[in-house]
Amino acid sequence: MPISAAGNNRPGSEGFTLIELMVVIALIGLATAAVVWALPDPRGRLADEAERFAGRARAAHDLAIARSRPVSLWVSPAGYGFDERRSGAWVAIGEKPLRVAQWGQGTRADVGGGRERVIFDPTGLVDHPLAVRLDRDNATTAITIAGDGAVKVGR
Repeated sequence: MPISAAGNNRPGSEGFTLIELMVVIALIGLATAAVVWALPDPRGRLADEAERFAGRARAAHDLAIARSRPVSLWVSPAGYGFDERRSGAWVAIGEKPLRVAQWGQGTRADVGGGRERVIFDPTGLVDHPLAVRLDRDNATTAITIAGDGAVKVGR
């Protein structure tokens, strides 16, 4: 019978038992489950998406004042975008951050209809208030644009 490197010559002492292997595999499984549960949603939080939308709406408000021309914000269940009034026509804004944007995966906007538009005039006022509700899974948040152009996020 060969002698092991540790000097132990008992038979069967070279390796792990089946019980030891099963315990290690169970511990690895528990650790993996804990990591998966702790990972954030890859889509981000719904509140972050609402804040991003509100920030862009505020930028449109400021752009209307700075350029002294109307800027519109349209919202649909699938996304939103911004247009600027030029030579009597609405022209899509292609500059960041006011490019057309889609809602994140699983997010749906409720604006009370199919597509809603609000127009910021050159003084920053809007033609009518707008309320947008974002839904994803079991989370809901609302964004409101008041008559004075103020944009707020909250329930």
